[in-house]
Amino acid sequence: MSKRSNNTSAVLAGLLAGAAAGVILGMLYAPEEGKETRKKIKDKANDLKDQATDQYGKLSEKAKETYHDVSEKVKDQYGNISSTFKETVNNVASTVKEGYGKYKDQAVAQATDVVKDVESELDGLKR
Repeated sequence: MSKRSNNTSAVLAGLLAGAAAGVILGMLYAPEEGKETRKKIKDKANDLKDQATDQYGKLSEKAKETYHDVSEKVKDQYGNISSTFKETVNNVASTVKEGYGKYKDQAVAQATDVVKDVESELDGLKR
């Protein structure tokens, strides 16, 4: 999860805790019977728990969506890089093969010319 999501979660948790503390203190100092006050505290605590659960669900879903999106982007980029790399390797291999064939033929032709020249010189020396 990103720092921003962590900060948002921390702020949300702080706000909920502060709200809960404020509600509880307000109820404790309200002029009502203890039984009624405890019931209100319990109801408010359940409401806050439900809100926290909802927020957790939303944040969890957002994190899953973000993970899925990033995962897909990474897979796409890997595929693009992989195919580009393979294409480049094939191009280099073809260029090397073409160069080898071209220079091999030139080297063989020059070697043949040198052999003919040497043979001609040797024949000239024999006479």
